Amino acid sequence: MSAINGAITRFFTHRHELSLISAAYSADRFADGDNVTHSPKAEFQLSPQPTVFIVNVIHAHPGKQDEAFQIIQDVVHYVAERKAGFLWSNLSKSTDGKTVVNIEAIHSADNVDEFFSDPVFVEKFKSLDAVSKSEFHIYKVGDLVLPALSAT
Repeated sequence: MSAINGAITRFFTHRHELSLISAAYSADRFADGDNVTHSPKAEFQLSPQPTVFIVNVIHAHPGKQDEAFQIIQDVVHYVAERKAGFLWSNLSKSTDGKTVVNIEAIHSADNVDEFFSDPVFVEKFKSLDAVSKSEFHIYKVGDLVLPALSAT
């Protein structure tokens, strides 16, 4: 954790020299008992790297939020275990019980074609249609905004 804090401190000290903080992985950084479902851990790097995100907004049918979450969780784990272009994913449920969001970092927009060329992936992804309507968009980072004030 102190490495991350040091990186953030260096960022604030030299933020005019940096254009982006991006995520990297270290598979050996988890302590026992961490509440995660995949072993790599995202860390900050102080070198600019292009980041592309897939954002799935899944509008669950009434009472189907948990099922929609389980389906997209299965899809994301499938990709994480098999596709080199996958970096990380954040799966979230809305507090109103209506939506699920997958924010997924990938190496390049070209990875999307790779994912959808896999028939098993396509079948898993299409199973969302039974419990939801969903949106799928690809984004490239245009700006990274961090707090101007550090906690003291």
